[in-house]
Amino acid sequence: MSQTPVPTPIGTASPGAIPFSRADLPLACPGRSETLWNMHPRVYLPIEDEPDGEAMCPYCGARYRLSD
Repeated sequence: MSQTPVPTPIGTASPGAIPFSRADLPLACPGRSETLWNMHPRVYLPIEDEPDGEAMCPYCGARYRLSD
């Protein structure tokens, strides 16, 4: 049930990206609020190292964006 990622031009915010605050780093997907049956292996995403402040989960395709 994974989604095919859609490329986004550099320098533009991805529509539908999940906002994430620097205060909540490190970023991990899935989040702690996800139900156990719906989880894939937890992966930490180095969003603070990305020049556009966005990262995408390699398992489920969820997109995250730094909000600050």
